[in-house]
Amino acid sequence: MRRQLRTFAILGALSVLGCLAERESADTTATAGADSIVRPGIEVLIQDSLHLVAGRRVGLVTNHTGIDRNRRSDIDILADHPEIDLIALFSPEHGIRGEERAGAAIDSGLDERTGLPIYSLYGETRKPTPEMLQDVDVLIFDMQDVGARYYTYVSTMALAMEAAGETGIPFLVLDRPNPIRGDVVQGNVLDSAYSTFVGLYEVPMRHGMTPGELARMYVGEFGVRVDLTVIPASGWRRDMGFDDTGLPWVPPSPNMPDVASALAYPGTCLFEGTPISVGRGTDRAFRWIGAPWLDAMELADALNGYGIPGVRFEPASFTPTNAGDGKFEGVEVTGVELVAERTDYDASRAGIAMLIETRRMSGEAWVWYEAHFDRLSGTDALRLGLDSGASFDALVEGWNAELTAFESVRAPYLLY
Repeated sequence: MRRQLRTFAILGALSVLGCLAERESADTTATAGADSIVRPGIEVLIQDSLHLVAGRRVGLVTNHTGIDRNRRSDIDILADHPEIDLIALFSPEHGIRGEERAGAAIDSGLDERTGLPIYSLYGETRKPTPEMLQDVDVLIFDMQDVGARYYTYVSTMALAMEAAGETGIPFLVLDRPNPIRGDVVQGNVLDSAYSTFVGLYEVPMRHGMTPGELARMYVGEFGVRVDLTVIPASGWRRDMGFDDTGLPWVPPSPNMPDVASALAYPGTCLFEGTPISVGRGTDRAFRWIGAPWLDAMELADALNGYGIPGVRFEPASFTPTNAGDGKFEGVEVTGVELVAERTDYDASRAGIAMLIETRRMSGEAWVWYEAHFDRLSGTDALRLGLDSGASFDALVEGWNAELTAFESVRAPYLLY
């Protein structure tokens, strides 16, 4: 974000699609709510922009979330289309079907239905190699992001963009709505010194952008050089919650079961770098946190005392089963559940309050998974501030200024 703004010729090419998205968004404003029709980018591509891929050999970076409104897979749509030659698939974290645990290496292989090669982008290789792309004429990306900096699908997108640019292959993003809204931006902005796969660029914890908009910003602001085209999601408005889109929710990963978990994730994901469970291996992962030594009632009372608008904390207990993170497997833990009263509640600030109070209550049981926590928080300042006993206000000081600056930087890249 702090780099000098760079303009590439591709942004001019994108302006046509951007204007299209703006017109469609304006046309649907009067029909807000559940009656609005949102078409994901895959449908817009097939119905309106087929010329971009017709007669070309296509590589597809996707998983089980790449679907149309009828839940038909992009893989099947493109493989069955008589004018498209789909020749290769590329799989992110959690695998092409989204069934693998977080952090589990993904193997390359063959797609059972189409027989196409699947190249893993979450194992020894996270960026497509020239050999993987040697027969590809155009590379397409389509996956459902969850709207938080830590989620790795957009990091896979960024590295695939780099690879396409380096080999001279055009890159298409089939856009999808941000499921936790596009008009809400919250949390701290990543310090570039902490750039990793769980946060490549200087964006906030809750960024309020779609994958296509992020791709535009990667090109215009962060120096990714590629011939980029974004196919917009027709009919989406920035203030839409996912329930307003009429699109089917498909859990993007095993521990992201619903939109309520996605809303909490910008705050509770920070606990991955602590001894506290985030509920992996339960049906409400990231909506609650817990540990055997926490007093649920005391914790809930303390957190509700912060008065964070739009969310309340309720005492909770749960038992992680097959969680995969090594935290309290088969052991009942106690803590709190975040209950959303509005979809714009600030989970990032709620996360800071929860860190303060759980650290206080944990005593000698507290331990940092230091490197991972700093990667997630995008800085070491948060951990060091918590260790020094800094107040809630001191820990979030400066966030508003960072967010204002970020919103100014992101403005040219918004499509809706």
